[in-house]
Amino acid sequence: MTNADRSPGPSGRSTLLLVIVASLGYFVDIYDLVLFNVVKKESLMAIGLRGAELEHYDTSLFNWQMGGMLLGGLLWGILGDKRGRVQVMFGSIILYSVANIANAFVESTSAYALWRVLAGIGLAGELGAGITLVVESMERSKRGWGTMIVVTFGALGGVVARLVGGEGAAWSQALGLGLQGWQMAYLVGGVLGLLLLALRAGAFESGLFRKTQDTDVERGNFLLLFRTKARARKYIASVLIGLPIWYTVGVLINKSHVIGAALRVRGEVNVGDSVMWSYVGLSIGDLLSGALSQWLRSRRKVVLIYLAALAVCVAVYLLGTDVSLERFYTMCCLLGVATGFWALFVTMASEQFGTNLRSTVTNTAPNFVRGATIPITLGFTALIPHVGAANAALIVGGVCLAISTACTLYVDETFHKEMDFVETS
Repeated sequence: MTNADRSPGPSGRSTLLLVIVASLGYFVDIYDLVLFNVVKKESLMAIGLRGAELEHYDTSLFNWQMGGMLLGGLLWGILGDKRGRVQVMFGSIILYSVANIANAFVESTSAYALWRVLAGIGLAGELGAGITLVVESMERSKRGWGTMIVVTFGALGGVVARLVGGEGAAWSQALGLGLQGWQMAYLVGGVLGLLLLALRAGAFESGLFRKTQDTDVERGNFLLLFRTKARARKYIASVLIGLPIWYTVGVLINKSHVIGAALRVRGEVNVGDSVMWSYVGLSIGDLLSGALSQWLRSRRKVVLIYLAALAVCVAVYLLGTDVSLERFYTMCCLLGVATGFWALFVTMASEQFGTNLRSTVTNTAPNFVRGATIPITLGFTALIPHVGAANAALIVGGVCLAISTACTLYVDETFHKEMDFVETS
């Protein structure tokens, strides 16, 4: 191994600790991120919503959370480049932990919306900070394994969210807290986040970031991404690659009860179960995509393979009618597997840009994609009266997949790229 093959910074046991901490952080992040979709019906009914009003806030509160993540991605990304990656990990986890604890005690839709926005802002910082630290602290030939572990383990947070959401009432009764199941689930997420702060104390700052602190290079300037046309196009393409992932989560999974009714699924579709099975698949998919990327020595080839697989899964999912509930949930799992290039998407975005903008890109790219769930779901909803739920999802999915494929072909292959460089004006 040459000196160029290693990024500056601690290695060995310290790097392993960093990967573990980032993995646990993303686990709690995903738990809290999907929890609303698991407990939304129970929690909205608890504050008095029924019928069309419940369906309206089902979508709008999710969009408020996603809007918060969009804002948070920009905030934490800039702070990560200006103040350091570790500070972002601390700040974001404090915010979303407090927000989720408060969410357990809301009594109105306005309070619910406020805390989902704040939780979204907090949640936006975890993945970007963790991936940036891993990318900058591991050998370039091995950093794909590190990011794979972070995202694979983190995806299991969605599975645990479903399990806790279903057992929250029993836990509350056993502890004598007198809380409803959805309240207990939010409290568990907030407490888990606060417990992580103890582990975060052992996280070290990126050596590459410390190196830029000793220079006069401009750090964390979002507008620097648009100073040249080539850099702007590369950044926009890096973001748009992830569109099909959150189309799948935001439409096919979060609206699975609507799509299931349109497809005449034999049985009542439970969104919480759809979420759980999709995240089981997502964890498997991230594990496989990371290993395949290391084997092929390419990130871009694997993303293209996954996009093709996702197109097939979307078609099978939406064109099948009168299917059993078991087959429907199996397809939710397979959709999760096919969207398992999330780790590669975020890693590719991080590797495209220099140290002085890397945190900004790594935080904004996934969170702008999450924020894109808003126009995606609005487009889906607007098309339903004209073409039906299944066809509306098919049209929106086709657009997202086409854009992502074109952008994947446009960006650079980054598997062997050295991370010790900066972006200049």
